[in-house]
Amino acid sequence: MNIGWVYGVGVVGIRFSAGCVVTHPAVKPVAREFNILATTERINESRAGSELWMLLRAAGDEAPVVDRMGLWGIIIARTHLEPAVAVARIRDEFLKKPDSIQALFRVIPIQRLVPTKLEEIVKAAKELSTAIGADESYRITVEKRRTRLGSHEIIDAVAEGIVSKVNLDKPDWILLVETAGRMTGVSVVRPANILNVQKERVRLTAEAKKRATFDNKPA
Repeated sequence: MNIGWVYGVGVVGIRFSAGCVVTHPAVKPVAREFNILATTERINESRAGSELWMLLRAAGDEAPVVDRMGLWGIIIARTHLEPAVAVARIRDEFLKKPDSIQALFRVIPIQRLVPTKLEEIVKAAKELSTAIGADESYRITVEKRRTRLGSHEIIDAVAEGIVSKVNLDKPDWILLVETAGRMTGVSVVRPANILNVQKERVRLTAEAKKRATFDNKPA
């Protein structure tokens, strides 16, 4: 058996290496309960779903559920772990074993799932923003998918209820707003609780070159 996967509405399937699928119709779909959102290439959702499922298992979740969302390049999951902790552990695993991720682009924790309505997004953001200390900074990051709400409209409304200082370059916290059709995920997390695979690969490569240059210096 090589992945745990969810197919269709209300049907959970486990795909075996031979290609057959065992379904369990009694299990509810994850689409309305997800707390992890991941991105991948449009045609690579199956491989990315496999990676995410195995990474969540390695992070300590014995029964993660992974699903497609109905949007190209988007994978969602429900983990029993605190989502920010789960993504931090996935990031640590990737840093130790960069080859463990081939298909995933980004892995994002979702702390609050609300209807895609401005007042609901603002409410969730305000409640979660209490984690930001008085002397700490934050940045709002909005990613829109299938919504008429504008990015600046969301940012202005969310920022109005937060008194902490803004730092766009090196914030202590990132306030994430991930719209996905009717539902929106909101999170307030440390930068280390978000995994951007491409950025981490660039950083790892730069660090390796720096070490190699240092090692080759004459004594």
